[in-house]
Amino acid sequence: MNEPEPLITNIPADINRPDTLAYGLSFRQLLIVTLTGGIAAAIYYLFHRLLPVIILAAIVLPLVALGLTIALGRRDGLSLDRLTLAALLHARASKRLVSASAGVADPPRWCRLRGRLPAPLRLPVRAIRTDGALELTDGGVAVLVETSTLSFHLRTTGEQAALVGAFGRWLNSLEAPVQVLARARPADLADLAETVERQAEVLPHAALAGAAREHAGYLAELNASRELLARQVLIVLRDHPATGRGRRAVRRDACAAVVLRRAAEAERSLAALGVATRVLDADAASQALAECLDPGGRHPYGQALPDELITSTTGSTS
Repeated sequence: MNEPEPLITNIPADINRPDTLAYGLSFRQLLIVTLTGGIAAAIYYLFHRLLPVIILAAIVLPLVALGLTIALGRRDGLSLDRLTLAALLHARASKRLVSASAGVADPPRWCRLRGRLPAPLRLPVRAIRTDGALELTDGGVAVLVETSTLSFHLRTTGEQAALVGAFGRWLNSLEAPVQVLARARPADLADLAETVERQAEVLPHAALAGAAREHAGYLAELNASRELLARQVLIVLRDHPATGRGRRAVRRDACAAVVLRRAAEAERSLAALGVATRVLDADAASQALAECLDPGGRHPYGQALPDELITSTTGSTS
């Protein structure tokens, strides 16, 4: 039985690449090149009778080279003009941010302040609901769905076609923009090695117990000798409440219910692909946001909220 031909579709590597207008250049690139050429031509027209050609070339050629570099150059996936604008905005922005949603109050007149006041820390997430929905500062609601990965190249041609078709049906069923975030985070095998070591004591056969202890030792050695990374894929579903009459909290609750329903539908649709999915609850969503804001840092699970009382208990031995 002959297998069906594989489905081949050409997808550009950079789907966000702007359309080109002329000579393979976009409108932004043509605008920068035109402005640079115009400035260089104006300088030559105004000063070609006053200055020697060598001095004019020393002025015009670096300007033209700078304009072409900004128009055509790229770094870290960004064009140099956008990267330059981001650098200027970063240089002008305050580097000291504090948690003050209402803004930072000005000091009294008698206080002589040296330097700049700290700026309020404005995060995109306003609050995390108990059902796991994220209330955004722009009034919208988002939900995080964690998914597993699957091997595509190890499948047969028919299985690959079925996976592509099922994934395409899920994409066509989307009613709102969806963001897929793939990131790598540090992995710690210490708990797994400790669990395997503890379970080795209750195994019914000595050979199985010895193999389990050897495997636990291998996990501990691997965890100590290398920097391990685990891949996590998050699907972000969001929606914005419709403007109209009624209380804002009621509209936000309705929007959260809609996004949670979409998350449940995405969970069922991706299960047909063999992808394990789960909607992150409040604790898991808080943990994911903390890891995204501080990658590589230590974030213990179940950390206290800013307004919660922290207590500690100590046990006594007699």
